[in-house]
Amino acid sequence: MATYTELGFLGDGRPVTPLTTSEPAVRAIGRIVQACRRGSPYLEVETSAVVHEVLVALRHARVGEGPDGVLETLARDACLPIPVAEHARRLGLPLAELRRRVRRLTGCSPKDYVLTVRLNQAKDLLAGTDLPVAAVARRVGYDDPAYFTRLFTRRTGMPPGEFRAQRFG
Repeated sequence: MATYTELGFLGDGRPVTPLTTSEPAVRAIGRIVQACRRGSPYLEVETSAVVHEVLVALRHARVGEGPDGVLETLARDACLPIPVAEHARRLGLPLAELRRRVRRLTGCSPKDYVLTVRLNQAKDLLAGTDLPVAAVARRVGYDDPAYFTRLFTRRTGMPPGEFRAQRFG
């Protein structure tokens, strides 16, 4: 990938888009190669149609596509210490498009969605384990337990220790 970046084929403006499968695109490109080899009289029309097919196949094979794919990917990576812009890059989406999709699907921003996922995981850990609050904070992506406690309290209406006591009480 470094060579492609050096040659200018990849870069910040051209992120690599992870695919779930490349098979449909590979088959379609093979058909273009066959059409070129046999010297088809309709080469331009045939290859144009297949290029369109390749683009559609690649679009459908993007990781995180579909109605819930973006949300699933965000949820999976929510506890990583990365900004929303990096989530967008990993999904192969412009930041504005990620914001639009998440808002359409959830009614909130990607940042709020990630925060909700983190806090729900924290609630599960508090209710289902005896991990100290600091360990729970680290597991859900917060290095500062005091910040985590303030955030948890503001969002849930009670501090993590009280939340745990209610679940076990």
